[in-house]
Amino acid sequence: MKNLFESVDHLDRKCYDLYNLNEDILMEHAASAMTRLIKERVDPGSGVLIVAGPGNNGGDGVATARQLLGEYDVRLFMPLGAKSAMCKLQLERFYACGGELSDDLGGDVVVDALFGSGLSKPLREDIAHLVERLNELEALKIACDIPTGIDSRGAPLPIAFRADVTVTMGARKAALYMDMAKDYVGDVIVADLGVSNMLYEEPSDMKLLEREDFHPPYRDRQNSNKGTYGHLSVIAGEKEGAAIMAASAALRFGAGLVTVVTYEPIQVPYELMHSSALPPKTTALAVGMGLGLEYSDDDFKRLVLDNDLPVVVDADFFYDEKILELLKRSQIVLTPHPKEFSSLLKLCGIAELSVEEIQRDRVHAAKLFCQKYPDAVLVLKGANPIIAQGDQLFVNPLGTNALAKGGSGDVLTGFIGALLAQGYSPLAAAIQGSLAHTLAARKVKRANYALTPLDLIEAVGEL
Repeated sequence: MKNLFESVDHLDRKCYDLYNLNEDILMEHAASAMTRLIKERVDPGSGVLIVAGPGNNGGDGVATARQLLGEYDVRLFMPLGAKSAMCKLQLERFYACGGELSDDLGGDVVVDALFGSGLSKPLREDIAHLVERLNELEALKIACDIPTGIDSRGAPLPIAFRADVTVTMGARKAALYMDMAKDYVGDVIVADLGVSNMLYEEPSDMKLLEREDFHPPYRDRQNSNKGTYGHLSVIAGEKEGAAIMAASAALRFGAGLVTVVTYEPIQVPYELMHSSALPPKTTALAVGMGLGLEYSDDDFKRLVLDNDLPVVVDADFFYDEKILELLKRSQIVLTPHPKEFSSLLKLCGIAELSVEEIQRDRVHAAKLFCQKYPDAVLVLKGANPIIAQGDQLFVNPLGTNALAKGGSGDVLTGFIGALLAQGYSPLAAAIQGSLAHTLAARKVKRANYALTPLDLIEAVGEL
């Protein structure tokens, strides 16, 4: 689990104030990280095109160009000149080492050092055209700090450089791990700026999840029975297949007993139980998947509202005002996709945000909800799911486009429900369930268009 930051300006200032470092030292270390990456990836003599902007991000690029002179065919292109004091100084050093500017837009490597994380307005038309040209080049593409065109919230303005690798400076920026940035950043490498991460960083309420953070619900008690591992009841509705998939996922992920609760008799897999009433020893609930309008208010009150069980909520419930009643309980996990989250925010009287507005600033939208409901755990689905509770926010970067398939969300609900039933806290169940979901998708060895919910259920048992 790594720290994430919306901005690192205060961390840079700490280097100046506490460690007696300066901009020059930080910039040289940033350039050295870029230089090391290029030397690791391409042979000496290769063509390296560095497109540098007028500010300090451009200064990083110019310093990289200087460090590569003599060993590589360096082509430094500066369409906007040099404007910041550090960028001008780096250009003087570049010239002193025999470097010359070039307008040859080609090479084995393309380094984007146009604009860094401070970009706040759409790219100028000429720069947007330049970025498009760079994207078309057949080369190893490296972004300095953050791909040009990605703003501080992780959204392209309106296009962005498509990097194979982003070398980000000092610490991980949250913008690099947002949904709309995922097609642009490539692999992310963090460069130190003259001090270790332990000295550079500070504690952060925002974290990046890693594979190592996944801890499956392995059983360590030999003297146990099915009741030891909880009983999840899954409320089924009009589209009972969604509930059955969630229930099957929960059974696979360790719940000792799983019951599908239905309004009318249906056929369920033999390993699942079936009832029209809530089993008395239920330890957690899952509700919302394919629910529709089948339940009367009285039935729903009897099955869902007249208890204080831990609950995971999905799908149709985010369009129903009864969600406001459920939000009063102390243990609840909500798993909306952006359209459902838009409806939830409106029902809760928090904000009226479109799907596009949510996606452009997912962290802000999640924080709005958590400010009003600090005890609830939110799992905002997406390319990189966000898990949030109170002041804590976690980003799961392990999502894959293979999960863009109907039924995948039902499986996630089942995984989280299984952990709630086994006694996990809502936050731990959400984090571990999300990690299981994404890692199971990566475990399936098929073309990314071919994954099915049943594949996920099978694969989670192999993690």
